[in-house]
Amino acid sequence: MNLFEALRVALVSLQANTMRSALTMLGIIIGVASVISMIAIGRGASADVQDRIRAMGTNLLIVWPGQARRGHVFGGMGSRESLKPDDADAIVRKISSVARVAPQVGGDAQVKWKNMNTNTRVTGSTPDYVAVNNHPVERGRFFTYQEARGGRSVCVIGATTVENLFGRSDPVGQRIRIKNIPFEVIGVLKAKGGGSSYRDPDDTIVVPIAVAMRRLFGKDYLDRIYVAGTDNASVRDTVEELNRLMRRRHRIREGKDNDFNVRTQEEMLEAFSSTARTFTLLLASIAAVSLLVGAIGVMNIMLVSVTERTTEIGIRKAVGAKPRDILAQFLIESMTLSIIGGLIGVGLGWWGASLFADLAGLRTQVRPDSIALAFFFSAAVGIGFGMYPAQKAAKLDPIEALRYE
Repeated sequence: MNLFEALRVALVSLQANTMRSALTMLGIIIGVASVISMIAIGRGASADVQDRIRAMGTNLLIVWPGQARRGHVFGGMGSRESLKPDDADAIVRKISSVARVAPQVGGDAQVKWKNMNTNTRVTGSTPDYVAVNNHPVERGRFFTYQEARGGRSVCVIGATTVENLFGRSDPVGQRIRIKNIPFEVIGVLKAKGGGSSYRDPDDTIVVPIAVAMRRLFGKDYLDRIYVAGTDNASVRDTVEELNRLMRRRHRIREGKDNDFNVRTQEEMLEAFSSTARTFTLLLASIAAVSLLVGAIGVMNIMLVSVTERTTEIGIRKAVGAKPRDILAQFLIESMTLSIIGGLIGVGLGWWGASLFADLAGLRTQVRPDSIALAFFFSAAVGIGFGMYPAQKAAKLDPIEALRYE
């Protein structure tokens, strides 16, 4: 029996049991669709955050506090209260390759306007926040250095916060209450969009750093310092100068660990990319379990098919069919089930990822390699899990098969 004849016989057999074939393919369809959708969600989230990091500029550095330690227990990065406002002033004054510095403190807070309220991120910073974070003002204005140092109760709000609080009303000139403290809205930040990651960059309020530290959060230390280098500055040289300056200011003796951390854009991208790859692999592995269940379903149905068609196998062998012909017939049947299920699963996974992106407002990425990978595994399922039933059919004794009832 040639390949085309074996394929024809396999298709006729599958058509004779349409409902069973469809239910068998369902496991493969769900498995392939799940793998493609989960990989698309993981990659979309990764690309979204990476784009935001790159948008902030390649010459951006972030100084974080170090780890706090209590006995033998270490806190996470940023848990130490080691950065002071004077550190930010010293960085911009004493390092020639630094163009701007934007110290920041912040936290989530309840914000009210009339009978509307929302919970949003409130950040205290200086006027350099606009340039360093690449977040310009669209309406109104940003607060001045005098307002930042004097702690005036003014604020600039993001596009999502405007929508949540004011709807279609113009917020500029209105007074809102942050933690029940009144603030005048003097500007609206331009929408960045891409609120598909864990935090929407437009769901924010920026206030002068002095009022944030004293009245909103009660801090005398900074959460982080954003440092923007000059266009012609070497990032590596700037990092070295910054480390030397901070160690001198914090009186850290030689051989002792820093009580701060300096991160470059490249380091942050690499760290996040590594985490995103692990996250995507985890999602794909979870989805692959359903593909494995579908594969077991294929093998189970093929074993049932071999049992039901034992007499047919005996007759075919009696009229001259060789074991390899029987093997090819059942193997092609299982592969056909898996390949058709894989094709449908690819389409369903693509559609599911797009639907999820529309409904949840999340970014997804369906790439050809994930489609090829899922389809390859669906075809491999047909071979791997169809081989045992096919071999069992090929090894049947024709006399015993003819006697089977």
